[in-house]
Amino acid sequence: MKTAVIIFPGSNCDQDVLYAVRNTLGTEVRAVWHGEREIPDGTDLVILPGGFSYGDYLRCGAMAARSPVMQAVIDHGRRGGLLLGICNGFQVLTETRLLPGALLTNRIPAFICRPCLLRVESTATPFTSMYAEGQVVQFPIAHADGRYTLPDDELKALEDRGGVVFRYCDGAGNVTEESNPNGAMNGIAGIVNEGGNILGLMPHPERASEAILGGVDGCAFWRSIFSTLQERRV
Repeated sequence: MKTAVIIFPGSNCDQDVLYAVRNTLGTEVRAVWHGEREIPDGTDLVILPGGFSYGDYLRCGAMAARSPVMQAVIDHGRRGGLLLGICNGFQVLTETRLLPGALLTNRIPAFICRPCLLRVESTATPFTSMYAEGQVVQFPIAHADGRYTLPDDELKALEDRGGVVFRYCDGAGNVTEESNPNGAMNGIAGIVNEGGNILGLMPHPERASEAILGGVDGCAFWRSIFSTLQERRV
C-alpha cells in the first residue's frame, strides 16, 4: 500500500503527516513536491496536508489548487482513489471543486490553535469506520480561515446525503454555538464527497496520534484508512 503526501511552498504539517502515516497507518509513504506532474504509480492514498500554501495569498488554497501536481491528484480522486485534505488541504479540495463549499475567515477574525471536540457523524466512510457514530473525539485545530460555508440549498443537499462526517461539539456531543470555534455552518468540521473517497476536514488527526502529543483519538482515523486499503487489496 502506498501513500503520497503533497508538499506546497508554505506547507508546515507535511512532516507531521508523514510521521503519522509511517508510524500509525504503516504504509509506504512518499513526499511529492507540488511542481511534479505525477504521483507514484500504485498510490492508494493522497494527502494534502495543512499549512499556508503560497502564503495563503488570494484565497487560501487557491494557488495550490493550480499547482502542476494537482491534475494528477484530481485524476486520482475521480478514479475513486482515497484523497484526504487536512486544514489547508481541505481548502485546496474546495478550490478544485472536488468538495463543495468554501472555508472563510473565522467568525472572530483571528488564528485559533487549540484542542477541539468533534462528534463523529458518519462511520460509513473509509476514514471513520473504526469510530462509533456519535462518538466525541478530540483533535487540535490551527487555522484562521476555517468557517465552512455554502449556499443554503447546497447545505441541505450535503446534509440530506449524509456528507457531513465531523461536527464541532461540546463534551456531551451537543452541537452548540459555544462549541463552534470558527462559526462554520451547522458546526461542520469535515465533509466527504458523494463517492465517499474524498474527505476534507479542518482539525488535525495527525496531531492526535500519540499520547505525547496530548491524545490518541486520531489513531482510529488512520486505522480506518488502513482497514479500507487492506479490503481493497483482497
